[in-house]
This record gives sequence, structure tokens and C-alpha cells, in this order.
Amino acid sequence: MASPHDFGIAGLLGWPVAHSRSPVIHYHALAEYGIAGRYVMFPVPPENLEAAVRGLAALGLRGCNVTTPHKQAVFPLLDRVDPLAQRIGAVNTVVVEKDGTLTGFNNDGNGFVQSLRDAAPSWRPDSGPILVLGAGGASGAVVGGLAAQGATEIRLANRTSDKAHEIADAVGSVVKVVRWDEREDALDGIAMLANATSLGSAGKPPLDIALDRLPRDAIVGDLIYVPPETPLLAAARARGNITVNGLGLLLNQARPAFHAWFGVMPEITPALRAAIQATF
Repeated sequence: MASPHDFGIAGLLGWPVAHSRSPVIHYHALAEYGIAGRYVMFPVPPENLEAAVRGLAALGLRGCNVTTPHKQAVFPLLDRVDPLAQRIGAVNTVVVEKDGTLTGFNNDGNGFVQSLRDAAPSWRPDSGPILVLGAGGASGAVVGGLAAQGATEIRLANRTSDKAHEIADAVGSVVKVVRWDEREDALDGIAMLANATSLGSAGKPPLDIALDRLPRDAIVGDLIYVPPETPLLAAARARGNITVNGLGLLLNQARPAFHAWFGVMPEITPALRAAIQATF
């Protein structure tokens, strides 16, 4: 673990990165705890990913976050990968160790679970069946995190079933793949619905799903945080469901990364939430 008393640099690798609120989180924490450091945005196209990752240690970085489209492509470039990240097949945090080697982690799944607990303290991953829509890197992290924390039935729907089956094979028998055209039937009896697709994000069409069969006591989570309320969340809120956007995931996944890079576990404070909200 890094010392909070030395100047440190971390950053974000992605393509693109301009939309990210991660710098707001990390600069807020650096200021809050009086730590000398920087968090730098690195827009890295896929063809330059290997060169960028190989240069982390040489440039003196403590590590980096990894975002779309690099969360899976970064795997073979690392010296070791945490078992949870290995299981779900995606990395969102890289730590440069003291010897210059690189370790990959994925904090997205646990960050999402914590955001649900923040919104509904009585909810547990084993409260009932869960329906997850989408089968990209973010979905794998969410499904893996839910399974690791005790979920007993995760229904997974994606437009193409191959990717969903890959996640199911990696995570285990707790995951049941359902066809995309059966996604509304799969709402029956669930305790939580999670949208892990990009549908509903800024510039994208809304997620096409009728919520008539969704229990009114189910939590509805959306990994999207731009806009802060997607059409899915607005529809769920209108019918009385507790809703959670992707901001809580973003905040909660950032905490262990900051701790690994700068030596302090930051708190999620009202001032931090206000700083994020001011960017919308």
C-alpha cells in the first residue's frame, strides 16, 4: 500500500475518457485528506493499450482505473489478477506494485452491491431472484459481485446469448441465462433488476422493457449515471420502486482504488456527492 505522505500519480485509461467523473472523486479525496497527488485522464485507443500499460511503472504511476473498451483487453498485459477479477473476466483497477509489477482488480461488482445497500439497507443479495440485463464487462462484474456476496439466483438476459453463457460459465450455476425476448417474463418474483446495458444513457435509445410484472418492492438499479435518471429509473420510481443509478457504483468502486494508490480509504461524504452532482 502506498504512503499518503509521498507525491503520487494515478489515472484513467479508456477510449474515450472525457465523460468520466472519476477525476472529481479522486481530486476531492486528495484535497480532503491533504495528499499531494494527481489523477490524470489518458485517452488510449485500443491499438495503443499495450504500450500505455507497459509504461505505467516507467512513468512513476501508482496505478490506474481501466474503463471501456479496455477492461478485458488489459488482462494479458498484467502480471497477476485478483481471483474475483479473474472469475468475472474484467479489470477496472490496476495497481503498480513496489517491484514494478502490475496487479489487476475489479471493484465494480462490490461497488454496485454497496450502492444498493446504501439505498435499501435491508436488501441483501440473497433477498430473492435478480435479473441482470446485458452481458458486457460491466455486467460480468455485477453478476460476479452479486454471486460472491451470496446471491442464490441471477437471471441474465442479453441480445446475444453467447456472451451471457460466457458469464454464466465463469460465475457458476447461480446464473441462469434467459432469452432477451423473455426479459419481461423474467421479472416475475425478482427482488432486484439491474440494467447493465448502455440503453438509456445519453445519446442512446431507452431500454425497451415493460415493468408490469416487476414486484413493487423490488429494487431497480441502473449502472448508467449520465443522465442521473434514465427512462427505466423514472418509470420504476413512478410505480413506487426504490431506484439506484450508477453514481453509487462509481463512488464505491473508487474507494479501494484510492486506498491502494494513496494509502487512505476515503469516505463518501455529502460534499463529494455535491461535487459530482455539480458536473451534470
